Amino acid sequence: MQVYSQSLELKVYGSDKTETKIIDSLGYENYFKDYSSLSKEVDSLAKRLLSIGYINSKLLDLKKKNDSLHEVQFSLKTRFKSITINHNGLIDEDILKLSDLKFDGTSFTLPVSKLEQTLEFINAEIANRGKPFSTLQLIDIKLESETSLSASLELSQPLERTIDKIIIKGYEKFPKTYVKRYMKIKIGQRFNLARIKEKTSELNDLRFANQIKDPEVLFTKDSTILYMYIEKSKSNSFDGFLGFGTNEDTNKIEFDGYLNLSLTNNLNYGETLKLLYKSDENDQQTFDGKVTMPYMFGSPLGVEVNLNIFRKDSTFVTARQSAKLNYQINSNHIIGIGLSGVNSSDLLDTEVSSINDFNSSYYFTNYVFTQRQNYDFLFPVNFLFDITAGFGNRTFDDIKEDQTKFAVNTFKIFNLNDRNSIYVRGSGQLIDSDSFLENELPRFGGINSIRGFEENSLIGNLFGVINTEYRYRLNRDIYVHSVIDAAYFENKISDQKGKLFGFGFGFGLLSKAGLFRFNYSSGKTENQQFKLSDSKVHLSLTATF
Repeated sequence: MQVYSQSLELKVYGSDKTETKIIDSLGYENYFKDYSSLSKEVDSLAKRLLSIGYINSKLLDLKKKNDSLHEVQFSLKTRFKSITINHNGLIDEDILKLSDLKFDGTSFTLPVSKLEQTLEFINAEIANRGKPFSTLQLIDIKLESETSLSASLELSQPLERTIDKIIIKGYEKFPKTYVKRYMKIKIGQRFNLARIKEKTSELNDLRFANQIKDPEVLFTKDSTILYMYIEKSKSNSFDGFLGFGTNEDTNKIEFDGYLNLSLTNNLNYGETLKLLYKSDENDQQTFDGKVTMPYMFGSPLGVEVNLNIFRKDSTFVTARQSAKLNYQINSNHIIGIGLSGVNSSDLLDTEVSSINDFNSSYYFTNYVFTQRQNYDFLFPVNFLFDITAGFGNRTFDDIKEDQTKFAVNTFKIFNLNDRNSIYVRGSGQLIDSDSFLENELPRFGGINSIRGFEENSLIGNLFGVINTEYRYRLNRDIYVHSVIDAAYFENKISDQKGKLFGFGFGFGLLSKAGLFRFNYSSGKTENQQFKLSDSKVHLSLTATF
């Protein structure tokens, strides 16, 4: 309670002590700086009495007792507890279900105390379904019993509104197919403001665009114009790292690294071009190029083509090509089907049985789930789940064998609070076949796999890796983290299987140049001791432009 100097005091009474007690239980302000404020409080109290069921309550008297005291008397009369409303089929059943109402045919019953809130909700739902200017009104209010009422619901019937025009402000070249296919908003669609706001908020899940503010609508006599406010975001990235460690045989420091370029939406179609070149200390080179074109020719389908070339010193070279059709269910889910072909050549043409010329072809399906955490520049993606399954055959020396392949890559960030989080990633691959060639097996190890080991130094027909980090933010742009990795692999060619571990620490620094990361880690097998001489230092810089 706030008391003003030279304030006006208000006291409210009922027709008897019981009514006065009911009024006091509602609570009201007692002191006011002027008469206008006092009068507004009396009006507010009268509306609250109506809202809890005192339909016939009346203000009997408002009198000034002296210069500061004003007394008000109400007559509450009967409190009505329920009301049955006949809507004559004007309200859809699904709206009534959303309102959590018990309804029977064309009527529903509810407490009088919830009447105003319920009618406001029903009216808002009707407005969201294409009739923004609809109004509800109760007519033929009747007394059914001492504590219950009945009434009929009258609904104004303005013309249903549809979206006649969409205007984008800020980023005028925003790809129109994303409005129709990604947000599923199109001309001729029934106007639903709540749904439009929900869909436009998904713009923040795109890498190349953000929503500046909520959409706005201009209603004219015969048209509905939707305005969307979008800005273009920096979405191109350049990523690279430099790693070095000691060669166990020569005791000399060796370097490895990669360059990774990603160009997104430079043609304003939402397209993506990714180029990667990697060279490591094992005299291995990798080139990977990928082009993604969403919503081809305005259709809901996107196209992705990929070329990967891997060369192992002068031993063999393997080229993989794939083409995939993608369908984006919504901002989080993408499914795809495709065809992949592999061709590998034995450069030495030796008699080594584990390396041989071969070619293969596969049909595969892919599912990707992505959940972003917007406005977090260090960790923009909170959850990723990417799984691929394929089947086909491989041919070498005129021998054709059926094969099945699986690959998974997933991670999740568990945010404990603003500064502390736990990062967990799982990845792995499997080839199911009657026989195996060394130049067809997947390779792993390094900064993007199990840390503490040389890049792509490990091979297996089956492997699984778990990466964990405890992360602590020193501020918005700097974090430090632990490195605890574990892996299991099987290689049926060499009849090997084993467990691998990686331990270390690192930090990340977000600057104007980009995200700089440092990792120091050491790897070991389950029967091996840690050696500092085997430790790896990895440096990387990811720049966005």
